[in-house]
Amino acid sequence: MNSLMQQHGDLFRSTQELRRDMLSVLADDDLAYKLPGNNVTLGALCQEMGEFQQSYIDGFKHFKQDYQYRHADPSVATSVASLSAWYEALDRELNAVLEGLAEDDLQKTIDRGYGFAPSAAQNFHVYREALLIFYAKAHLFIKARNKSVPGKWRWWIGDRADYEE
Repeated sequence: MNSLMQQHGDLFRSTQELRRDMLSVLADDDLAYKLPGNNVTLGALCQEMGEFQQSYIDGFKHFKQDYQYRHADPSVATSVASLSAWYEALDRELNAVLEGLAEDDLQKTIDRGYGFAPSAAQNFHVYREALLIFYAKAHLFIKARNKSVPGKWRWWIGDRADYEE
């Protein structure tokens, strides 16, 4: 295992687990919910995050990343079961790719276009930050649906009201 995953693998996997915690409280009708204004549904937001994750997987594999990938199965935006299965597959693939990177690969740059070419190690951190941003967005939908997420969610993502007993 490379030094990146030795140093950050546990924290990364904990960050991924937050998504499983989130999905554990959602029903299919929650994925159809849309916040007021010019917003997408929660399901579309979740699909977009999965598509982003695939772009990162491809970036770590080929050291070139774009955001052109679109998932062919529209049920991931409407079915918690489909979304969960897809996320699990993405997580397995991403973890395998990250664990398979050699030490030298961690310093290689990933061309993301527009002159942005972070090292693979830096791109790993950018992806983890993207997950946290996604969770913050999803949290607004969850609160609007009067739900709360178990586990670490309230400590990592939740708001002050979640801490008050």
